[in-house]
Amino acid sequence: MDRRHLLSQRYVSIRVRLQLAKKTRDLALFNLAIDSKLRGCDLVNLRVRDIAHGARITPRAIVMQQKTHRPVQFEITEQTRTAIIDWTQHAQLRSEDFLFPSRTNSAKHLSTRQYARIVKAWVT
Repeated sequence: MDRRHLLSQRYVSIRVRLQLAKKTRDLALFNLAIDSKLRGCDLVNLRVRDIAHGARITPRAIVMQQKTHRPVQFEITEQTRTAIIDWTQHAQLRSEDFLFPSRTNSAKHLSTRQYARIVKAWVT
């Protein structure tokens, strides 16, 4: 098997585990990380309005990267849009809210450190 196929199998395995565990936020976070290929700092800094128009998640988004100050465009798959809709409804997020808010401080987003811990848990 080639490396790409092995990665694909791992992605599917993580996705299935998150779905079975009903981890709505983590599923949305995982799917969006895969689709966008954004750095963690850019991913956790997203607001709902960055990827949505009203209640509709857009099929494509453009985000300015913090490190390079360059725009990056990415497609958001149907599977990811569904996961994000489920998450935003569950968390009752508004357009101006961070897509992945901190659980300890409602004014902030998930930290990159916490994101790293979440990714580590997915992999293990």
